[in-house]
Amino acid sequence: METVILAVVIAVVVLGVLGGLVVGSRRKKPLPPPPPAAPDITAPPAEPHVGDEAETPRDEPRRTIEEVDLPDGSAPPVVEELPPTEIEVPEPTAGRLVRLRSRLSRSQNALGKGLLTLLSREHLDDDTWEEIEEILLTADVGVAPTQELVDGLRERVKVLGTRTPDELRGLLREELLKLVGTEVDRTVKTEPEERKPGIVMVVGVNGTGKTTTTGKLARVLVADGRSVVLGAADTFRAAAADQLQTWGERVGAHTVRGPEGGDPASVAFDAVKEGKEMGVDVVLIDTAGRLHTKTGLMDELGKVKRVVEKHAPLDEVLLVLDATTGQNGLVQARVFAEVVDITGIVLTKLDGTAKGGIVVAVQRELGVPVKLIGLGEGADDLAPFEPAAFVDALIGD
Repeated sequence: METVILAVVIAVVVLGVLGGLVVGSRRKKPLPPPPPAAPDITAPPAEPHVGDEAETPRDEPRRTIEEVDLPDGSAPPVVEELPPTEIEVPEPTAGRLVRLRSRLSRSQNALGKGLLTLLSREHLDDDTWEEIEEILLTADVGVAPTQELVDGLRERVKVLGTRTPDELRGLLREELLKLVGTEVDRTVKTEPEERKPGIVMVVGVNGTGKTTTTGKLARVLVADGRSVVLGAADTFRAAAADQLQTWGERVGAHTVRGPEGGDPASVAFDAVKEGKEMGVDVVLIDTAGRLHTKTGLMDELGKVKRVVEKHAPLDEVLLVLDATTGQNGLVQARVFAEVVDITGIVLTKLDGTAKGGIVVAVQRELGVPVKLIGLGEGADDLAPFEPAAFVDALIGD
């Protein structure tokens, strides 16, 4: 038994010695080299964000509350007042069309000078008269007015016989004035008897310059000494109210507006109400102008008219037409005339166009006069229509 125990002890000792030798041999093996250290990279200074300081704050001496001078309350704090908006003084409207006569130069070349050239021929045969008719029709005078003008000229030229340039110009001027009309009242009605304010509604499709015309009309009225309130009832077109308000602010006119997409009739009603409360002379209402083929727009336009007339009757309903659209403008005129009683026409973009004859055609179509014409992009380029000045501009000196 003692022999067995001794053998076990010897075996344990031998195993321990062998284990120590193995561990020692492992420790003597070389270790792998450490990975290379990453190079030091200096990051660029970060851009300051909103609310961050642009540079590292520096330690500065700070004052205690006892060292800070506080107001004692004896004097009210001084509040810096913003400078008032500069109000422009529009040009007077008297004779404005004469001053803008050069704007009709292209119409003059196409219509007036073309007619004078043909009438100056030594022999006026049927072919020449057909050319005269073609010039008039191209200028959108219309078929019936063209025939009237040609018949009148043929009769007078036949009687006159010999024709000098001055005589031809005089004949053409007289016949054109007959077509345009000199006896029609072209005053924009803004001064109703026994009440204020006068109420003017401006209608027309988008793209004709309707909102701009409303703003320019405010300048015309202010130039004539009237006070104005603007109603931004075109609530469907983005930024229409902003555009109209900008026009109003330039001449000191108050603008009544509502939320975008709101009820146009409500805006028009409030504009007339505020105009009465403020005691102004005229309220101008700019209406929506989506495509005239949309029945919904026409229904809305009729609603605006009915709601406004709960205050007082409309004194003017001005239809804005683009002079360059020709016969399409007449289609628009017919549709609007069926919904509201048009009392006057505003022809825009009449500068730089050979369509001066649209003045005659649209008056014949609606039976109402052209009262204002737009002759450019300037703020004071809207002029009261004066037949004599217009015809003189067409035929030249």
